[in-house]
Amino acid sequence: MTDPIRLSKRLIELVGCSRREAELFIEGGWVTVDGEVIDEPQFKVDTQKVELDPEAKATAPEPVTILFNVAAGMDAETAMATISAETLSEEHRFSKRPLKGHFLRLTASTDLQANASGLLVFTQDWKILRKLTADSAKIEQEYVVEVEGEMVAHGLNRLNHGLTYKGKELPAVKASWQNENRLRFAMKNPQPGVIALFCQAVGLKVVAIRRIRIGGVSIGKVPVGQWRYLSGKEKF
Repeated sequence: MTDPIRLSKRLIELVGCSRREAELFIEGGWVTVDGEVIDEPQFKVDTQKVELDPEAKATAPEPVTILFNVAAGMDAETAMATISAETLSEEHRFSKRPLKGHFLRLTASTDLQANASGLLVFTQDWKILRKLTADSAKIEQEYVVEVEGEMVAHGLNRLNHGLTYKGKELPAVKASWQNENRLRFAMKNPQPGVIALFCQAVGLKVVAIRRIRIGGVSIGKVPVGQWRYLSGKEKF
């Protein structure tokens, strides 16, 4: 019997790579133990079969961006704690193999309106984080808002051309009816509480708010409480 050793050490023995290369191979998801991908260099092995993918590259994994469909009232910290391979949307499991490293060093950006559900972005990519923060005033967000009550005359026109409510000047917004009790709002960098003010200004009461898009990126059909990866073709 031999004592278990670190997976990275076993890989070095098998392929003759450096310690850093071994760690990069493992963290990149290129190494299997008895056929199962293990992405932790410190994982202990003894007699198991360790294999390196022939296509393996000793490069740091690309930073990921995660699109999470949060429940109403869920804050970013709570949402981040639930991100795991198990909460990846079933429909999107084909796009990228989740690794433990994907759930580390994530930063949340673009806060939701109070008590809203919908798209929340978590990223490891500093370029995306910078865009979503530095360029927030230029990036359009889209919300679907369930309302009750009766809209005042010409209310939709007033929303789309800007109005004043209780002495506060509200910005112009792209507003349209999705159905008889849901409005769609598209606006850049919405300030906290502004959607509720829009609705109150035209005689409506907010029942629920859901963000469905930031820039060119939509949450799509991801169920509440689940997430998907941002694809390489999508741009905020």
